[in-house]
Amino acid sequence: MADSNELSVTRFIAAAAATVWDVLANRQAEWWCPVPWSVEITAQERRAGGRCAMVMRGPAGEEVPTEGVYLAWDEGRRIVSTDAFTGDWQPAGPFMTGIWEIEPEGTGTRYTARARHWTAEARDQHLAMGFEPGWNAVADQFKALCEGA
Repeated sequence: MADSNELSVTRFIAAAAATVWDVLANRQAEWWCPVPWSVEITAQERRAGGRCAMVMRGPAGEEVPTEGVYLAWDEGRRIVSTDAFTGDWQPAGPFMTGIWEIEPEGTGTRYTARARHWTAEARDQHLAMGFEPGWNAVADQFKALCEGA
């Protein structure tokens, strides 16, 4: 059943799941933000409960730090993180839980990215921030990178 507070994008990628996973897990700096934005991964403890942190940078000098924890790191299949907590399970103002999944499909791989929000207001805020063009641009960048790998 679809979550009414969920936003998502999906792509069929003409590449093997192992290739797609490698790009998903190990090459985030190359696809995580829509160009001309960039990202610096500052922490990535690849396990449930592990810290994840990054700084997204915009073309006009904007800096958006993000801090959270992994809820799941299912090697080769799925990464789940949330900003509801920071390191050592310190509560934070939750905005969303992010889920990035891959699954073999025919001759390629299905990539799906989801943002699940606690409230309709947070979902609508994410839409107003540009979820659709932003996450679709990222999915296209990710697909191109995987297919060119």
